[in-house]
Amino acid sequence: MFITLSEDGGYSLTSAGKTLTVIILVALVLLAGLAAGYYGKNREKKRGLTARQISFCGISVALATVLSMFKLYEFPFGGSITAFSMLFICLPGYFYGVGAGVLAGAAYGVLQFLLGPYILFPSQVIVDYLLAFAALGLSGVFCDAKNGLIKGYLLGIFGRYVFAVISGWLFFGEYAWEGWNPLPYSLAYNGAYIFAEGIITVLILMIPAVKSGLASVKQTAVGSR
Repeated sequence: MFITLSEDGGYSLTSAGKTLTVIILVALVLLAGLAAGYYGKNREKKRGLTARQISFCGISVALATVLSMFKLYEFPFGGSITAFSMLFICLPGYFYGVGAGVLAGAAYGVLQFLLGPYILFPSQVIVDYLLAFAALGLSGVFCDAKNGLIKGYLLGIFGRYVFAVISGWLFFGEYAWEGWNPLPYSLAYNGAYIFAEGIITVLILMIPAVKSGLASVKQTAVGSR
């Protein structure tokens, strides 16, 4: 009723399956939002996300989605080096902490699924599109630390890398290079595009003008002068 077996051995969603998948993913995002609100209430004595926070999170997700379409290099079996899309998904965490970061990452994952779904197994969708991108919200761990954006960005992309490796190991092992076991293959393959973009981004973030500019954006985002 929800999925059909495709010619390449994977799965394709029926109309009912697409509807159900969107409902499930949106529900998971809403749960993340409730978690973000609970986190914010206990840490900052606020009731969830403010209008300003929602606006900046939405802008970050929109910019990341657009930039994800500009691929500097696209790998044959999925994954690409984009024009800093991961950085923009890490910004909500850098601005507001882990809760908001995870919510923005999960929302971005839903958008990526809707724009270009690749379904090999139903559970693979959760790992690839929800958990991997939500992990970019771990950038919020260092939101108040010195050089917090670079530290948070590195932690966020490592979180995405962990879930990408798990996905490659469990679901895409048949594509491993000749002589490679699925786990080492997944470690190398996913590391190639995630950390390549990461290195380029960190080099850009180390430019003083960029660093000071993003610090000013954060002051605006959090409402301080």
